[in-house]
Amino acid sequence: MDGSPHIVSDVMTHTVVAVGRDAPFKDIVGLMGQWKVSALPVLEGEGRVIGVVSEADLLPKEEFRDSDPDRFTQLRRLSDLAKAGALTAGELMSSPAVTVHPDATLAEAARIMAQRRVKRLPVVDEEGMLEGVVSRGDLLKVFLRTDDDIAEEVRREVVVPLFPSLAERIHVKVSDGLVTLTGRIRDTSLVPVAARLVRAVEGVVDVECHLRSRAALAVPE
Repeated sequence: MDGSPHIVSDVMTHTVVAVGRDAPFKDIVGLMGQWKVSALPVLEGEGRVIGVVSEADLLPKEEFRDSDPDRFTQLRRLSDLAKAGALTAGELMSSPAVTVHPDATLAEAARIMAQRRVKRLPVVDEEGMLEGVVSRGDLLKVFLRTDDDIAEEVRREVVVPLFPSLAERIHVKVSDGLVTLTGRIRDTSLVPVAARLVRAVEGVVDVECHLRSRAALAVPE
């Protein structure tokens, strides 16, 4: 893979355990335990994702197992009470499923997870067919990139394009994902641009720009 893992297909898990609409409750629990996952896509036909069953969908059965909820609770938690009596994936699942496309950026996937409060997203093609799953852990893999790898991309994708005539004089240092740029440049208005572009490099934790103004240059940038 060249450069950063920029899109979901770069980090997603291709081997996915899933269930059909008629999968029984106990089978779902067993698969979650066996594969150590917190949610399972529910498929129909040739592999189209129609929903997701998560641990949260299963818990009402235990919560209401030996209770007799009052009228207020019944009205307030109709959905949970329905799931407490559910027997199959089709009855338990949250539908439609919250999904993401393989060409979505990692930032887009992270934003969907945060907004929808989910830990895993089925990855589907344009027809809704399952291609993989991306988890929070997958999105964090970018921070396992080596400092040397990050530094190389910062030089290639940020420093050289922005400061072509001074690239060799600008020092790029990366320590535990923290990028420090040091050097003298002609146009200091490019400093915030450089900082923004560096932050966009996957694996960068933060940026410190120590780029100072240079009064005159022998050659134009």
